[in-house]
Amino acid sequence: MRIEEALPFPYGFETGSTALVLIDMQRDFIEPGGFGESLGNDVSLLEAIVPATQAALKAWREAGGLVVHTREAHRPDLSDCPPAKRNRGNPALRIGDDGPMGRILVAGEPGNQIIEALAPVGGEIVIDKPGKGAFHATGLHALLKERGITHLLFGGVTTEVCVQTSMREANDRGYDCLLLEDCTESYFPAFKAATLDMVRAQGGIVGWTAPSTALLAALRRGL
Repeated sequence: MRIEEALPFPYGFETGSTALVLIDMQRDFIEPGGFGESLGNDVSLLEAIVPATQAALKAWREAGGLVVHTREAHRPDLSDCPPAKRNRGNPALRIGDDGPMGRILVAGEPGNQIIEALAPVGGEIVIDKPGKGAFHATGLHALLKERGITHLLFGGVTTEVCVQTSMREANDRGYDCLLLEDCTESYFPAFKAATLDMVRAQGGIVGWTAPSTALLAALRRGL
C-alpha cells in the first residue's frame, strides 16, 4: 500500500509489518481539570485531535494492524524519575505530587490512564515509559521486532516532545516512520508546525507526514 499524499514523497507500507503508535493520549494531558490544564495550557487544542485519531484507530483495527499505546508513567516511589526531570522548570505541581486526577504521571493513577475514546483493547501493546521517548527504558523495540514490524505510524501528544522523540528513536532503530498530521498536537501550535517541517526536511530525515484521511484512503484501496 502507498500513501500518495505523504510528504516529502509517497510512503509505502504493508499492514502486517506496520504498527500504529499512539503516544501518551492520557487524561492528565488531554482532559479539562487534568495536569496539563493545571499548568495553564489550553487542553482544547489536544482534545481537538481525538475524533481524527479515533477514526484512524478504528480503521487500523479493522484492517488487522498492530496498535501500540504509550503512557508517560513513573513508579510510585519515583525511582525511575531522575531529579533532572522532576525538578525541571518552576511548575506548581511536579511529578509525583497530588494533582487534580491523582498523583502526577504515576502509574495506576486516574489521570495516567488513556482517555476512554482511545482506550486499548485486548491484544494491543501498552507501554509505560519513564522518559519522553517510547523506546527509552522499555521493551518496545524487542516487542516490535518479534512481530516483524518495520514501519510505524505515529499519533499522539505532544508533537514536539514525546512524539518527536519517539520518532527519532525509531528512526535510529531502522523503522520507516510516518506522522499523522491531524492525530498529533501541541499546546503550542507553532511547535507542532515546526516539528512537521523538521520530520520531513531533507528528504524525510526523520520520516514522513500525512493527514489521517490519506491513511484511510490507502486502507480502503487495499481492501
